[in-house]
Amino acid sequence: MKRILFVCVENSCRSQMAEAFARIYGKEKADVNSAGSRPSGQIHPKAIEAMWEIGYDLTRHTSKSLKEVPDIEYDAVITMGCGEACPSVRGKRREDWMIPDPKHLSPRPFREIRNSIERRVKDLLKELGAL
Repeated sequence: MKRILFVCVENSCRSQMAEAFARIYGKEKADVNSAGSRPSGQIHPKAIEAMWEIGYDLTRHTSKSLKEVPDIEYDAVITMGCGEACPSVRGKRREDWMIPDPKHLSPRPFREIRNSIERRVKDLLKELGAL
């Protein structure tokens, strides 16, 4: 079981979609969490809609703080482009994917970011042996 944490500032769009894709594709091989350095407390409606389009119900997720996820060493800690706003979390592998926050984008570019996150998550799971 590979432990993966996706981190962004608000934990409302990017990291939530990444967590969803890791759950979809990682199934029983990945223990996945997402969190924010300053969580908004809600999942962004555009993220809910974008994931609903592919058949995933993001309303089951909650926006949470880094203090609310297990304090363990993760196999992979992925930040979504939040730079200094994402504090250090223990991880054997650390990456910053530098994905722009899509919350103010129209549906088409929002979907492009969703699809990019999906591809990156699949690649990560393959590299970790969890796909």
